[in-house]
Amino acid sequence: MVNIQKSFALQEHAKQRIPGLSQLLSKRPDMFSYGVWPGYFKKAKGVYIWDLDGNKYIDMSIGGIGANVLGYADPDVNEAVIDAIQNGCSSSLNSPEEVELADLMCELHPWAEKVRFGRTGGESMAIAVRIARAATGKDKIAFCGYHGWQDWYLAANLGTENALGEHLLPGLSPAGVPKGLADTAFPFRYNNLEELKAIISKHGKGLAAIVMEPIRDAKPTSEFIEGVRHLANESGAILIIDEISAGLRMNTGGSHLLLGIQPDIAVFSKALGNGHPIAAIIGKAEIMETAQKSFISSTYWTERVGFVAALATLRKHKSLNTGDHLMKIGSKIQKGWRECAKKHDLKVQVGGIPPLSHFSFEEESSATIKAFFIQEMLHEGFLASSSFYSMLTHQNTHVDSYLKSCEKIFAKISILKEQGTLSKALLGKPAVSGFKRLT
Repeated sequence: MVNIQKSFALQEHAKQRIPGLSQLLSKRPDMFSYGVWPGYFKKAKGVYIWDLDGNKYIDMSIGGIGANVLGYADPDVNEAVIDAIQNGCSSSLNSPEEVELADLMCELHPWAEKVRFGRTGGESMAIAVRIARAATGKDKIAFCGYHGWQDWYLAANLGTENALGEHLLPGLSPAGVPKGLADTAFPFRYNNLEELKAIISKHGKGLAAIVMEPIRDAKPTSEFIEGVRHLANESGAILIIDEISAGLRMNTGGSHLLLGIQPDIAVFSKALGNGHPIAAIIGKAEIMETAQKSFISSTYWTERVGFVAALATLRKHKSLNTGDHLMKIGSKIQKGWRECAKKHDLKVQVGGIPPLSHFSFEEESSATIKAFFIQEMLHEGFLASSSFYSMLTHQNTHVDSYLKSCEKIFAKISILKEQGTLSKALLGKPAVSGFKRLT
């Protein structure tokens, strides 16, 4: 058993001070295996993470939830950030890098003409929705996929059983969301044009925006892409593409450029600053200018570090053709998972675009199996879960070593499952899924 006494003690203390233990649901230890997952880090560099107890791991898991696309503590990004801090990261004047980044975002996305900035994905999606509502004078939103924690999105669960249940995270409670927002947000499934048509048939006159991710698991069909654009034009709704997860994974910029999607607004965050808080809302001039009609303003949206981090990230990302590397690494991981599962007769479902890969055990005791896999991979020296987000610093040697350990643990799982003793081999608790209260 890996010694994580310091990390576990801090987790227990954090439960007394921080509701839910963590600021991010996806980093909660119980999402992996409570009592086994280290939870806290002391240092991160390249593909390596050191926990509070001094254990060193190769991170083959969630890559900072997709934020660290170049790898941890990238030297070029660090240099730009340190220089910005030494020269002052905020003052009574604006930083010129704000304009430089706006130019670069429009250069990468020629259809876009103007840019606003935020610091996180969720708030930037709220900004985009606010702009769409201001531009159209309408209130209602049709959406597909996951788009954060803000009221406009969670309003879909007001007065329903679980409208968001098929949108990646089941159990998201609308507690605290004004009940007056009921009947303002309507989900439809990806590649299901008929569901969007039904929403527009009922709510089209009041529809401010159609919001969707460009890609999550399956590729969009040409019929879906063309149909969404046509329905947006027909209803007068603004088409907002959420690139927070997919952006910078397949290319330098938005994946919508590769998929042939023509948005009115696109939103970026996560990978944009390689771990430093920055987000961008880009769009057509006439629509973006509407931001001046609504009060959209914040002191820390002018902070310098985010801008310089994004500039350094984008330039390095492009010069090294990072998107191609991420795709190749992720594809190799997915192939390896399938081969390991087949060899040991395990039912495993593999999905996601290669740089944002995931798998699931299609078994009754899947939560226990997942926790056991995490536990045993820690013993092998890997932070590993059922997701893998590729980074530039992931090399074939890391992948080969990781897949060798995966094969070893899949073999153990197969044997223990056959013996019916898997739960007895679990050192921590089974992994939880979706949003559940942490006690």
